[in-house]
Amino acid sequence: MHTEPAAQAATAPARSGRETLRAAVVVGALGVVFGDIGTSPIYTIQTVFNPADPPPVPISPGNVFGVVSLIFWSVMIIVTLTYVTLVMRASNEGEGGIMALITLLSRWGGDARSRRRIAVLASLGIFGAALFFGDSMITPAISVLSAVEGVKVVEPGLDELVVPLTAVIIVLLFAVQRRGTATVGRLFGPVMIAWFAAIGACGVAGIVAHPEILKALSPTYALSFLAGNFGVAFFALAAIVLAVTGAEALYADMGHFGRRAITRGWLGLVLPACTLSYFGQGALILGDPSAVSSPFFLLTPEWGRLPMMMLAVAVLTLVFAFRSSAALAYAFGMAVITTITITTLLFFYLARVHWRTPLWVVVLGGGALLVVDLLFLAANLTKLAHGAWLPLLIGVAAFAVMTTWQRGREVVTRERERAEGSLRAFVDELHERRPPLLKVPGPPSSSTAASRAPHWRCGPTSTTTASGTGTW
Repeated sequence: MHTEPAAQAATAPARSGRETLRAAVVVGALGVVFGDIGTSPIYTIQTVFNPADPPPVPISPGNVFGVVSLIFWSVMIIVTLTYVTLVMRASNEGEGGIMALITLLSRWGGDARSRRRIAVLASLGIFGAALFFGDSMITPAISVLSAVEGVKVVEPGLDELVVPLTAVIIVLLFAVQRRGTATVGRLFGPVMIAWFAAIGACGVAGIVAHPEILKALSPTYALSFLAGNFGVAFFALAAIVLAVTGAEALYADMGHFGRRAITRGWLGLVLPACTLSYFGQGALILGDPSAVSSPFFLLTPEWGRLPMMMLAVAVLTLVFAFRSSAALAYAFGMAVITTITITTLLFFYLARVHWRTPLWVVVLGGGALLVVDLLFLAANLTKLAHGAWLPLLIGVAAFAVMTTWQRGREVVTRERERAEGSLRAFVDELHERRPPLLKVPGPPSSSTAASRAPHWRCGPTSTTTASGTGTW
């Protein structure tokens, strides 16, 4: 009668161990996966209202509501819906990323027309992977540089130290990163938890001061901002896209931590913290338009700005070339949105052709998401002269290297198969020409059965018997 309580008591430690392991995986994911998107609040709104950006977005209550609303719904559509809900379902034996999509597409053949279509999509996917490579080059520079620029808020006289300090920090971070994903996750997981808790708390303080900013949760403010002044809003999209940087990293790192851990980390901590930070910054600008120069750090209490700057270091090469995070922003945005657009296209092709998703679902759902992606992409194309050319250049160069390597690999494979075929033919020819096998009696006297077994020899042989010499 005590069997059931005893069994429950026995399984309790096992359940506790599993829950501890799951929590550890989520913490590791927070330290590795969400560095890009978790530091986006530092520079997104500041870049949108940057007065040096042509055409500038005028600071007015309507525009602030519109920008904050557009940021929130862009994150919900691109990150939460497209990636976390849909794209992360496409895994190649647990692995994610745009290369996993290419692998899944390449597994199905079909007729010649289908194979040609898949080849075109695979080439497009390789270009997206090349752009992701460019994205990964820009990420450390803009994340750390924008964080260290907070020192100018703490002490304006330290402006000249921003670039050298950024370089030192990135070198130290790369020295740690080479120890592997597990080590980085253990080290930066708790740091990122503290980071998200801090930016969320600062956001709450800003919202409490101006709670009317919560009206921006309604998508009508985003739509009215786009429709009411499309010329300004369209160019603002090139900066608003910075809010979704890191979305591809969620998918690419799925093989390390799993879809469930990344989803829990995103919905449970990262999304709420980033949302609170964006709304808090919007509330601050409503109350003090001059705070647009650095709304993220000015939202932080004065005593906490220096510690916030040091949490803010998430991840060196591009720092000295661009000298400021604003100059890097459009290069970053171009790399991100192009990769996102390609990933969305490949996913819905996979869903239609191989998962047999109804055509109307693909057309309506995929079409709507692609319209959003293409709108952001078009806005970033207007920033080619402002740095958006960089990831395209890196992408083209990386694409050329990757395709050349692939063609070389195919040539080597064909030559190896040809050589192996020639060798097999040569061996077969020798086998056909060799003399037949002849059975030769064993020694006349032997005490074992093995010695009486016949011996096999090839070709004519001579032996001496009691009756003389004979040829067999």
